[in-house]
Order: sequence, then C-alpha cells, then structure tokens
Amino acid sequence: MYETRVIDGLLDELQPHLQATSVYGPKGVGKTETARRRATSVLRLDQANERRRLIADPDLLRTLPGPVLVDEWQRWPESWDRIRRAVDDGAEPGRFLVTGSSAPRGAVVHSGAGRIVGMRMRPMSLSERGLETPTVSLAALLDGGAEVGGETQVVLGDYVEEIVASGYPGIRSAATPRLRRTALDAYIDNIVQREFPDQGYPVRRPEALRAWLAAYAAASSSTAKYVEILDAATPNQGNKPNAKTTVGYRDALAGLWLLDPTPAWMPTSNHLSRLGQATKHQLADPALAARLLNLDADALMTGRGDDVAIGSDSILGALFESLVTLDVQVYAPSSEARVHHLREQDGRHEVDLIVEGLGRRLVAIEIKLTAAPGDRDVRQLLWLKEKLGDALTDMVVINTGRYAYRRQDGVAVIPAALLGP
Repeated sequence: MYETRVIDGLLDELQPHLQATSVYGPKGVGKTETARRRATSVLRLDQANERRRLIADPDLLRTLPGPVLVDEWQRWPESWDRIRRAVDDGAEPGRFLVTGSSAPRGAVVHSGAGRIVGMRMRPMSLSERGLETPTVSLAALLDGGAEVGGETQVVLGDYVEEIVASGYPGIRSAATPRLRRTALDAYIDNIVQREFPDQGYPVRRPEALRAWLAAYAAASSSTAKYVEILDAATPNQGNKPNAKTTVGYRDALAGLWLLDPTPAWMPTSNHLSRLGQATKHQLADPALAARLLNLDADALMTGRGDDVAIGSDSILGALFESLVTLDVQVYAPSSEARVHHLREQDGRHEVDLIVEGLGRRLVAIEIKLTAAPGDRDVRQLLWLKEKLGDALTDMVVINTGRYAYRRQDGVAVIPAALLGP
C-alpha cells in the first residue's frame, strides 16, 4: 500500500500547473512510485526496450497521453533536452514528470532552468514513517505564535531504532534488523560497484572509497574539513588518495544525491559579522552512516563507536541530529523555507539549524539528545535572540522527551516525533 509522503502535498498543488516537473533524489526513496501515481503514460529508461523505443521515436514524448513520466531519464540524457524543447514549444501544463539523478559526467545537458521545475525527494521523515502523529507544525513555527503541546510515548530507544532502520521504504520494510543491514550493505555495494562507474567515476580501489565513505559518515553533523575526513579514512598511510580523487568521490556522491550537506546561514544584516561559511556534513540517510560505521542500535545506545566520531563526542548525538535534520529538510519545502546552520568562525557560538521562510521569517533549532532540556541547552538560542530580536520568529529545542511545551523564556521544547510539516 502506498504511504503518503510530504512531497505529495507540493505535487498536488504545483505539478498540474507546471509543464515539466522533476522529482529527484537518491535511489530507493520512492520517486518512481510517487510520480507514477500521477502519470498516464510511463517510459522507464532503465529498461533497455523502453529506452530503445524512445530513442527510435523521440516524438513519443509529444504523442503519448499525458501526464508522461520519464523515469531514470539519465539513462538517455538527451531525453532531458527533448523535454525542455517540448516545453519551449508550448507543452500543456502538467505534461511531463521526470525522475532520476543527475547526468553522467561528460554528458552535455541543458540545465532546464525555467522549464523543468525540480523537487527533491528525501528518505522518509519520522512523520512519514508513522511513528507518531505530530502536534507541532514547522509552518506554524515559521508563522509565529505557534501553539506548542502534545505528548508522545516515543523514547530514546525508538529514535535509535529509527536511525538504523532507514528512511528508504524498501529497506525499512525488511522483516528483521539483519535483513535491513543486508539491504543497506547491498545499497552501499551498488554505489561503489555500479553507480560510481555509471556516473563516469571508475573506482580503482573500492576499499579506499569505502574507507572515505565511512570517514564521511563519522563526520556527520560536523563541519570537519575534507582533509580531516581524508586523514580519518587513511590513518598512518603514506599513499593517501590525492585531492583530485577525493573531490571525485564527493562530486559523484553529490550527483547521486547521497550527500545532503546543510549550508551555512549568511544573514543579510550586520547583526552577526563573524560567521563561518563551512557546510555541515550529512549523508542522505543516517542509516547509511550507521551501517558504514558498522554500528547497530545496541552499539549506539551503549556508546561503542564514539571513538570514530569526527567533531562530536557522541556518534549517537551526531546521528540523532542527522535524523532531525532529515525531518526538517523534508518539511521545509512545504513552507517555501530553506534550511541552514549557524556557526561563528571561532566556534564560540553555533545553532544547529536555521530555517528561513518567506518574508525572512527565521526559526532557530537546537537538537539535543536529552529527554529534559535545561538552561544550558537553550543558551545559544537565547544568544541569537539577543542578537536578532524580533527578526527571530521562534526558538526551538528538538529532544527525545515525552512532552511538547514552551518555556518561560519563550523557547519551544518539542520531542522529535511531535514535529511535523
């Protein structure tokens, strides 16, 4: 049975009025299934016979009953340009749906800007997984004056299970934890053995790529420099991969939408003048990070593996932040909002997430691995409020507790399971 996704609301509102809509994101997040429900005709270009059919008769894009879904378009990159030209020639609203990832390196493809509107689809958020019914809306927080309340039975152990269970529908539906781990291993193997070469990045040393992936996973929720990640991937090795190779790793992963870094927030005012510009590292799904580090729920709960964390004392804390960041990234587009993080150059002050909505409405979010946030957990939010005043619409601490409420200082305390779009 199809599970409704947050992006469905956006597609309901916008896709019928757009000539061409691209739903993009990593493999396995459900792009095809979501788009197929809206299509009358489907061309699956990952199937050789369908690909040959379209190559032989590109006018199918214009003659098939619409909406027409072109799935895995990158298997024949020229299909993107054919759709763009059809839009230029006056295709009717709602005509095309496109799913897939970016084109292979070296393929010459027009950007599609102004013709093909992209919507990123991410792994499932907590609300999409049905863990709990949210009681606090990110949209309401952005609007200001949100009512904050509700209770959940979800506790720390449940969040840990969700970290390792994955937000990929096909993986999380596996019957046992071992089957999920096997599916995650297969997913990672496919990245190394097939997806990298398909993107135009042949992998000569698969073990080096796996080590780099594990080091990147260890840097989750940090702003570690790439040289630090490389050093962690190749300890005590003199023949480290060169910078060109590791940049290739990053570019290929970005092309596959497996990296989901949080950019630094750069305000337009002068209230904050010493902010850093480094992005915060995140993989598309914290389950990938946990699997790359060979950590299961028990290891995360007991702190085994904390010695591998880069930029954090606790790998569980880093992956809980990854899980919450995934949620906020899924919810934000419904409010036409963007997600950033804030960190001063010297690291003295930082806020985990800054959500910037229409009209420059700002919500600052701290993510804490605690069931009972205290004054220490909100001090960065209060510092930012002192700097920005009324320009800061709301302050939030996302945590692992049972109750949502608002503190006397105005900070909203919200269990992760109770936050929704």
